[in-house]
Amino acid sequence: MLDIVLVSNGPGEVCTWVRPVLAALRRELTARGALDAVGIHLVLTPCPNANGTEARTAAHFVGIGQIVPARHFCRLLCRPRRYRRWRHRGVVVFLGGDQMWAVLLAARLGYRQICYAEWVARWPRWCDRVAAMGQRAYGRLPQRWRSRARIVGDLMADTEERDSQLPTDRPAGRPRGNGSGETLALLPGSKPAKLSLGLPFLLATAQRLRECRPRLRFLLPLAPTLERQELLRYALADNPFMAAFGARPVALQPPQPGCPHWQLGSSDGLAITLLEEYPATARLRQCRLALTTIGANTAELGAIGLPMMVLLPTQHLQVMRAWDGCLGLLGRLPLVGRWVALAMSRWALARMRFFSWPNIEAGRAIVPERIGPIHPHAIAAEVLELLQHPATLEAMAAELRALRGGSGAAGRLARLVLEVADADRQLQRRGPLQRI
Repeated sequence: MLDIVLVSNGPGEVCTWVRPVLAALRRELTARGALDAVGIHLVLTPCPNANGTEARTAAHFVGIGQIVPARHFCRLLCRPRRYRRWRHRGVVVFLGGDQMWAVLLAARLGYRQICYAEWVARWPRWCDRVAAMGQRAYGRLPQRWRSRARIVGDLMADTEERDSQLPTDRPAGRPRGNGSGETLALLPGSKPAKLSLGLPFLLATAQRLRECRPRLRFLLPLAPTLERQELLRYALADNPFMAAFGARPVALQPPQPGCPHWQLGSSDGLAITLLEEYPATARLRQCRLALTTIGANTAELGAIGLPMMVLLPTQHLQVMRAWDGCLGLLGRLPLVGRWVALAMSRWALARMRFFSWPNIEAGRAIVPERIGPIHPHAIAAEVLELLQHPATLEAMAAELRALRGGSGAAGRLARLVLEVADADRQLQRRGPLQRI
């Protein structure tokens, strides 16, 4: 009997990391005939990036047992048996957030711990295994801990592999877009700090683009943790950044004949189609280009090879309270939180060379990043220039596909989890696992 505890935080990680790993674990356990003997649970950790709907979203995933919301995490650490009778053996798997939370939970429950390291494993001393996304994360490990590490690959590539079987209305070989117009994807993020700033900026950009190129169409895929009424809240006049970026307020428009989706519409005729199905990969493949904020969006777009422009206006850094871990919690404190967030953001801008997943992974600029005091009209002009050079977009897409690598990361991680569980069962007493 075994418990597997998946530890995660925000909406992007729950949908793009937890979901494929959960499915892979169930496949592996079914093949072993051990599905009924293993409980798979999800623990959400405190995170300023969360929007509060992660537990409700995860409740729809097949195979999840206990779900502990983030607001109960501290109580779980203090009194774990208040929530369930945890089995004697178990494995805690870190899949997003502050890695220290997973370390503490594993120690409290007496379980083995595996860390999925996208960029860096911060506490390898207390990890039984490190599942590195790629060579970069593996190379950052101190030499003494590399015997505990294995490169499993990018979970985002599994998202693309799984969704590639979905129907698409773009015939093979035809470029993105078609003769009746071109489509752009708008991804303002799913977290409050990013939406309050990113949605007005993208609305102002889209309104300017439509003035210059009326046949352009726009799609906005909603994260499963975000409802359309919640999205609309950031696109109304009472959001001060609407006026700051010169965006005109929009309203929700219900589905109509010829358009089965809800839309965000403004008085000038702009209509942005909201994609509420998840994942929206098949529809995103129809787009020529995506305008996105920094974060998990860039990894998802890179996984499907969609050219993108990454945007972060720095005129209002004080609202970007979207940091993980303890620093993120400090950034939300009353009175001092604004200044903590501003200091952290300025530090990151001065220290980091790249902000999007493809550029960080490649170590060079594959996709354009516009970080600074940018204006929607300037971005719209740059987008129009890119649309006039389809060869540039196709070259960008080819580089993204080459960077993505093969699929199967979720399956490799699932097998590593069960390998750790088997090794733990064979040990006569607690101690370090054998080296890989």
